[in-house]
Amino acid sequence: MTDETFELSRRRFLDSVLGATAAAGVAAAAPWAASAAAQTLAAPVPRSGDRVRLAVLGTGDRGRALIRNIQKTRNCTVVAVCDTYAPHLAKAREIVGAAVPAFTDHRRMLDAGRYDAIVIATPLNLHAAHAAAGFDAGLHVWCEKAMARTIADCGAMITGARKAGKVLQIGHQRMFHPTYLNALKRVKAGDIGSITQVRASWHRNNSWRRPVPADATDRQINWRLYRDSSAGLMTELATHQLQVCNWFMDSVPTRVMGSGSICFWKDGREVYDHVALVYEYAGGRKVIYTSLLNNARYGCEEQIQGSKGTIEPELGRIFAEVPPKQLQLQRMHQDIARGHKRTVPIGGATWFPELPVTTPGESLGWSAYDETMLQFEGFGEAVRTGKPLPGLLAQAYWASVASLLGEHAMDRGEAMTWPTDLIAV
Repeated sequence: MTDETFELSRRRFLDSVLGATAAAGVAAAAPWAASAAAQTLAAPVPRSGDRVRLAVLGTGDRGRALIRNIQKTRNCTVVAVCDTYAPHLAKAREIVGAAVPAFTDHRRMLDAGRYDAIVIATPLNLHAAHAAAGFDAGLHVWCEKAMARTIADCGAMITGARKAGKVLQIGHQRMFHPTYLNALKRVKAGDIGSITQVRASWHRNNSWRRPVPADATDRQINWRLYRDSSAGLMTELATHQLQVCNWFMDSVPTRVMGSGSICFWKDGREVYDHVALVYEYAGGRKVIYTSLLNNARYGCEEQIQGSKGTIEPELGRIFAEVPPKQLQLQRMHQDIARGHKRTVPIGGATWFPELPVTTPGESLGWSAYDETMLQFEGFGEAVRTGKPLPGLLAQAYWASVASLLGEHAMDRGEAMTWPTDLIAV
């Protein structure tokens, strides 16, 4: 893709975000996206020396993907990288170039200075400590989801940002995606009626276990499989979708119940490979969530179900409810009551199997432009102004709390109510 083509794609992406958020009710429900797109379009292209300087901590697969996205932004640049695992650091240096300083100790990187913000893509249990180190160094912080390994640490990150007077932004790319914003636009317009249920799932068919090189430990490479460093499916996958559920429900759950098990990959892992949960919301509404690692038939999806239709944003489709077929006996009774006469077919159906509706639905639109780039362009402008994108941190906080509360419900085998002592955001 040429620079000119890329810029055109970028402009169309930003226009689609602004178009979706301009609808009634959407700007209030997704103020971060409207703000990021508007600021990014309005801001002049900075000279190379005026870009927001980011130090990236954690250069595994996700960290390197973030670096590539940052490199495509107009207002940010990577000026340092750090990882404790040499092979990951070497791969990052291949992307950023030998002129960018590389560190194996995040404290030495922070001491070197000359940064505006730190980007954290380390294992979950390190997020809170690394964010605190960034704030102590006078830096703004962008951190991968989930926020932290405990609910208390999630709150501590918010408190730390406020005390330091710095921006804290958590990576939830669906919140910037035009398809999801268009879906929200249709919901606010009443196109699917009242939402009473969301079914969400993330199903894979692999062990999630990576080969361990001779120079590494299993906990270092497969940290997602151990309880001290991760809640597994809940914090690494469910957090994404629980944010979407809270967002479209326009609320947080009142309580959650669930069951988790290690039922297929009995390989010494400590986290569940199969989870099923029900999150209850005010008014009797529910989110039904499942995730597993031994069947990928249904993959990753959210089904937002209302009285008039269903939205499946992962597929980019909206489906209207199909009027139920009228049974012949029912129609005959209605005709008699009205005094009407008509030919009654012999052998007409008296019962129809209630199979899934297979209508193609309507497209919600899609974009070739990566919404993660808009996250960082928005973050860059937030760093410049010292003002976080509105509403973004609250969504991330509530999604992390929901995922960890679900873990607690499964571990204890009892329903867990929404905490009343959370930090106000």
